[in-house]
Amino acid sequence: MRIISGSARGRKLLAPGQHFGDSVRPTSDRAREAIFSILGVRVAGARVVDLFAGTGALGLEALSRGAVLALFVDGQRSVVDLITRNIALCGFGERATVLQRDLARGLAFLEPLKPVGGFDLAFLDPPYASTLAQQVLALLAEGNFLGAKGVVVLEDAAAAQYPQTVGPLTCFDQRRYGEAGFWLYQHT
Repeated sequence: MRIISGSARGRKLLAPGQHFGDSVRPTSDRAREAIFSILGVRVAGARVVDLFAGTGALGLEALSRGAVLALFVDGQRSVVDLITRNIALCGFGERATVLQRDLARGLAFLEPLKPVGGFDLAFLDPPYASTLAQQVLALLAEGNFLGAKGVVVLEDAAAAQYPQTVGPLTCFDQRRYGEAGFWLYQHT
């Protein structure tokens, strides 16, 4: 697992060890490369939140490609430590913040942390086949967390089903890479 492009291109990231079990499932390099190709110019200058961050690969890729800040959130202490180590490996400590939070309890903790104007890019990669993706997507849509042109990239099992619209968000692209499916939403 490595950073695909940008200032940290080629940097190898620490992968989760066996003690993580199925709780951390890194997004493949191939899928990340494809998703960031779709996002294109939206990444440079973006303010990013990476929810259920796992290894932090999605947020770190965004920072490498010019995002100005990234907030990484995961519920497990060992995962938060892994993300912190990967941030240090990439040299992004001044532009990254890591929090340990149980996202099943909601997103109220984000309110004082969101940048003025909201996040431009939100990655949402909860455990596959859970109800957390739908719950957190709805909270992002209902809340004032995203900027006017904010984009949500949701990852789940390729066989999962998500609605075309969630509140003010509309799915503008859907992709499948192996067993992973991606739904990209933005404000209508």
